[in-house]
Amino acid sequence: MMRRLLLSRLASLPFLAWGASKGQAPPKKLKIMMKSAWGPDNPTRAAFPFAHGLVLAEAGHDVQIFLLAEATSLLRKSMVSSIFPVGWPPLSETLQKVVDKHIPVFA
Repeated sequence: MMRRLLLSRLASLPFLAWGASKGQAPPKKLKIMMKSAWGPDNPTRAAFPFAHGLVLAEAGHDVQIFLLAEATSLLRKSMVSSIFPVGWPPLSETLQKVVDKHIPVFA
């Protein structure tokens, strides 16, 4: 009997937590700096800060991208058009969306 009572109380907890979350404030807007040193020798990793920064900016956060070392070459037009990450859109498309969102890129 005691076990049944305990299990019924535990089963109702997720529903109580769901109802309580409705009255909470919206999530806080974050300031995020994406840093990368990956260059054209690894195109998939080179595209990560741009792809992830774009998604975070679309979620409403303030994003900056900071490139150093070999990653600075990714800002050349000839280099951007030759980067095709595996499983991601070409870097030229992603970079255009980053520019359209006015995400600052420092190199």
